[in-house]
Amino acid sequence: MASRGRRGGVPARDDEQRREERAEQQAPAPQGPVLPPPPLVDYGVFMQGLVQAMQTQAHTQAALQAQLEAQVE
Repeated sequence: MASRGRRGGVPARDDEQRREERAEQQAPAPQGPVLPPPPLVDYGVFMQGLVQAMQTQAHTQAALQAQLEAQVE
């Protein structure tokens, strides 16, 4: 009797159907309230803020580096 590599001689369709049923049972049910979609983002404003933050960080880092070098001397 040839089982074509499948154990138990279960036809492929029945096995796939069982696998799909198990996947549906294991899928977690959504919990909590369903949130509305996030607001649209103005990427121009976002990029301006990002550039400003990076400039501030660079300025702060340069000031701290200068302070550190002044203490070492």
